[in-house]
Order: sequence, then structure tokens, then C-alpha cells
Amino acid sequence: MGEYSGDHEQIRKLLILEQAVENTNEAFITIDQDHKVLFFNKAAEKIFGYSREEVLGHDLDVIMSPGCATSHHQAVRRYVETKIPKKIGHESELVASRKNGETFPASISFSVTQLNGRYFFTGIVRDLTETKELQDKLLQSERLAALGQLVAEITHEIKNPLMTIGGFAKQLLKKCDNEKDLHKLNIIVEEVKRMEGLIGDLTEYYLPRPLETEPVDLNDLFQEINSMLKPEAKKRKIQIGFVSHADPLVVIGDRRRLKQVFLNLLRNAVDAVEMGGKISVTAKKIKEHVEIVVNDNGCGIPEEYLDKIFVPFFTTKKHGTGLGLSISKRIIEEHPGGSLTVESTPEKGTSFKMLLPLHAPHQ
Repeated sequence: MGEYSGDHEQIRKLLILEQAVENTNEAFITIDQDHKVLFFNKAAEKIFGYSREEVLGHDLDVIMSPGCATSHHQAVRRYVETKIPKKIGHESELVASRKNGETFPASISFSVTQLNGRYFFTGIVRDLTETKELQDKLLQSERLAALGQLVAEITHEIKNPLMTIGGFAKQLLKKCDNEKDLHKLNIIVEEVKRMEGLIGDLTEYYLPRPLETEPVDLNDLFQEINSMLKPEAKKRKIQIGFVSHADPLVVIGDRRRLKQVFLNLLRNAVDAVEMGGKISVTAKKIKEHVEIVVNDNGCGIPEEYLDKIFVPFFTTKKHGTGLGLSISKRIIEEHPGGSLTVESTPEKGTSFKMLLPLHAPHQ
């Protein structure tokens, strides 16, 4: 009876261990010395994209690239012949492949067991995709912080003398009556203004302030923006249509910075359309978000530029800084679930689509 109880307890422990390995987040793959797969847990199915039926009883080559398969066969054969471990007991990184052909960074460690004169090898594989992404984000944050410090120091050194130059140039403009000198002074004033704008954009991009969120009524915000753009639109006979809603359409956001984004997108649209062009701004609820679309019937964006327009310092404008859209995208994406995308057809127009979190007041 005692011996039976001991066997039962041993079986129970083995079942517990099997379930623990089966349900872990790491892929466990066991092969024999002939490279035949004997164990392939749930995580292995998820990570590699193969079902157990496709792998168990087959050569491990099924889930490996030809190059990796060859070296793995050699490593197993070498251990069986020499009993000298090279990678066994150590963790290493490699680039693995999923069933769909996608590659991903992974870490793998090996162990070996001998039973009845035969060897069995187990590989424990971790998908490092999220880990690498977090590391990249951390590295990018560190770089941005360093750049931010540099930008702060540079702007501090440049801003005051730049303001002085601009101020003196404006004073001279009032007194100058020589046409050539007037032209030169106007250029100085305009260039100083452009440089001040660049400094402001650099500061906004590399030294962003945390969002100050509050409920923002889009109807009110659109009316405010419309009144600011109306003189320029009227001058060029451009129609800007803001679709208003009978009920308040309220998002959670930083009003000042959302205003900055909408003004940037709409001024870009005004620049893109010809005399008499049309621009529309629409908004609608989509589940827990509001979708806002800024559409124009302007010249459109060439296809080769679409992937670059959110890249810092890329611009097609003669006097643009190339930071406006980069800043706008970052501001929108800082809002929970926020996104900013673009679609464009040359000679037909461009649409910028935003998602912002809907304000849902407690009932």
C-alpha cells in the first residue's frame, strides 16, 4: 500500500510538472537524438505558428530555416559523439522564423537528458519581440532626452540675439526710405521670424510638455478655429466646412495642443488647395473614440512622399521646418488610443484622419 501511494504521488508530481511546462509563456521543444520532435507545448504553437499535429513526430527541420537546421543537426550529432557541450546550459540569442515567414528575435537555452542509453534535448525559447521594442523605446527616450538638453542649451543661446536682430531690423524698417535697403531689411525680418518658428518647433518636438487633459467640446473648438482661418479663406475664396453636431461631441484631450494640431492641418490644407478650393472637417463617434477627418480637394501628396511626411525635418514647403506634422502626430498619439494617419491621391486631395478618446461622463 505504501509503495502504491509513493507511485501515485510520483505520478501526481509528474502531471503537475507537465501542466506547468505546458502552460508556461516560453516555448518548450524536446527532440530525441535523431532530431524527432517529442514535445511541443502551447507556447511553442503560439510563437512559431505551427500546430502540434504539424510538428510532433517530425524532424525539427519543420520549424527551422535550412541554415539553422544544418547547424543544429551538426550540434546534436557532435554532442552524441563527444559528450562535450557547447551551447547546452547557456542562453543565446538568434533570429527565428514563424510559419508565415515572419522573423523575430528570440533567446534559447538547451538542456540534455540521457535515458536508456539515448539522449533527449530540450530547447526553451522566448520571443524577445516585446522586450526588444521596449529596449528600443528606452534607448530612443534616452536619445531624445539628450537631444532635448542640447536643444534647450542651443535655443537659450540663440533666442535672445535673434530677438535683438529682429527688433533692430523692424526699427530700421520704419526709418529707411531706400528701396534696396528696405528689401534687405524685409528679408532679415522674415528670416528671423522663420528662425524663431524653427526654434519653437524644435523646443516643442524635443522638450514636449505633459498633456493637460480635460473635456473638450469639438464644436466649440472648431468654431474658434474657423474664426481664426476665416480671413485667409475668404481672401482666397476657399470654403472650409465644419460639420457641427446637434449634441455636444466631447473628447478627452489637451485643448491648447489639439488646437495646435487642427490649425496645422488646416493651414496645410489651405496651402494645398487652389483658389476656390474646398476643405471639410467632419467628426463622428466610433465606440469609445471620436474620428475626425480633415479633407481637402487640393493637389494631393505624391505617393513616394506619403511614408515620409511624418518624419522630422521632411518638408516639401520652401520655408517649412518639417516638424509640424511630426509634432501633430506625436500630440495625437499621446492621447489614449489616439492616432493620426493620412490618405492622399495626387490631383484629387488629401485626408488626415484622427482618433481621440471620447469623453463619457458618469451617468
